[in-house]
Amino acid sequence: MKLPPLFAAWRQTLNMGYNARSLRGDISAGLTVGIIAIPLAMALAIAVGVPPQHGLYTILVAAPLIALTGGSRFNVSGPTAAFVVILLPITQQYGIGGLLLCTMMAGLILIVLGLLRAGKLIGFIPYPVTLGFTAGIGIVIATLQVKDALGLQLDGQPQNYVEGISMLASALPTAHLGDALVAIACLAVLIVWPRWVPRVPGHLVALAVGALLGWLLESNGLAVATLGERFSYEVDGVSHPGIPPFLPDFAWPWQLPGADGQPLQLSYELLHQLMGPAFAIAMLGAIESLLCAVVADGMTGASHDPNAELLGQGLGNLVAPLFGGITATAAIARSAANVRAGAFSPLAAIIHAGVVLLAMLWLAPLFSYLPMAALAALLLMVAWNMSEAPHVLRTLRIAPRNDVLVLLTCLSLTVLFDMVLAVGVGLLLAAGLFIKRMSDLTGTSGLSRIQARQMQELPAHVAAYAIRGPLFFGAAEKALGVLRRFNPDVKVVIVDMSAVPMLDMTALAAFESVLHDYQRQGVALILSGCNAQIRLKLRHALGQGHRPHHARDLNQARSKAVGLLAEA
Repeated sequence: MKLPPLFAAWRQTLNMGYNARSLRGDISAGLTVGIIAIPLAMALAIAVGVPPQHGLYTILVAAPLIALTGGSRFNVSGPTAAFVVILLPITQQYGIGGLLLCTMMAGLILIVLGLLRAGKLIGFIPYPVTLGFTAGIGIVIATLQVKDALGLQLDGQPQNYVEGISMLASALPTAHLGDALVAIACLAVLIVWPRWVPRVPGHLVALAVGALLGWLLESNGLAVATLGERFSYEVDGVSHPGIPPFLPDFAWPWQLPGADGQPLQLSYELLHQLMGPAFAIAMLGAIESLLCAVVADGMTGASHDPNAELLGQGLGNLVAPLFGGITATAAIARSAANVRAGAFSPLAAIIHAGVVLLAMLWLAPLFSYLPMAALAALLLMVAWNMSEAPHVLRTLRIAPRNDVLVLLTCLSLTVLFDMVLAVGVGLLLAAGLFIKRMSDLTGTSGLSRIQARQMQELPAHVAAYAIRGPLFFGAAEKALGVLRRFNPDVKVVIVDMSAVPMLDMTALAAFESVLHDYQRQGVALILSGCNAQIRLKLRHALGQGHRPHHARDLNQARSKAVGLLAEA
């Protein structure tokens, strides 16, 4: 088996030639995307239930490793909003140790998918399924941010979406005016600023406005919750607010705390429990990363290696948890910003990780003053963009009814239950509807007018039919059922198969049953126009005494029918 190449993106870069202009583009893009990534990484880490520095650790380790080994020149990897609905329940149930262990398992699955060259298969996931679960994820993320945006005090941890909505409604009287004002101001900046000054990242301005407004409100007696009040770290037994201004240490995930605060106990049972979530992480990571690469290719005219990208994503997610990094995947918004800022090679993604490193080492104390409501507002805007609400509404208006059913099913299951169930049911529903559509296209009927002219006048005791469409398990019985309607006067049946592209085992079994019935009735079967593959399958599957006669075309089939009647 030929293995996907590591460093595929770098090989493509070197083949295209790298010069000073390319380097300037990479530096500019890396600086731009790095600045964008810092608050997003912290906000997304908080959203999945871990301290904000773990989002930065993810970029420090996973982003450069994926850029080095992956298959896309322009993908920028790190924490993304799509994973919030999967990772948050894992953190709640297994703690940070379980989350990092699950991420490593997902990394191994991605590596296996890359080695099996499964990159092209991701493209077979129907668009309504993808649109449905991403819109559902956007709704869930937005709901999760209401608590910090309004400064609500919840009584416990909701177990499902409906319970969460109920708890938020009950907690509305505990809302803090200061947090709500900061969230509203930041949302206003996020909406308006890109229209005025698109070259300056709007979320940075929003966070600056939020921090300044929070300080003013605090000065006037209105409390505003900040990152430093919510999170802290210890050095030599002394607690400090905010995030640590130093690099993470190496640690095996099972040495880290579980949900009970005690180190995880690595066991087969734990791995078995985490296998389902790990597979969901791997599949979503593969979908999002390859979709991101396709978007980047469309913006640049480049081409990516999907299998090499899966390998790179797998390696990044395998190594990052050893240094405190959570799940990483290619981020569409950051990758698009990378392209627009002039990136030429994966070096831009590595530089973006360097920017995050410098910010963490030099600016960590300042991050403590960021209002939690400002970070919540940032994720509310991310959730809105991710949900693609206008596009979903347009799709509901113009899409075929079956696709609308799939979309709404995936969206509802993602919101009410989880993304794993949503994707599984969505794929099954989409597959079932596709099988029905293909079955409806396949059928048996009389010959067309042109075919009838080719056959001239059929001899007595000869019947002719035409099968059109693929003969597979969803359509074979219906199509071949017509051949079982015996007429005592018919001794030869001609079936035109020129419009049948394929048949499966169900169709072969049905053909064998028809031939047995015909043999008992003394009826001969002539198949006309079968392609070579179908003839080979019939020869291998049917017994020597039950094989049909074959004809190159309808004229030859008619001649054979006349000969068989004469022999009878």
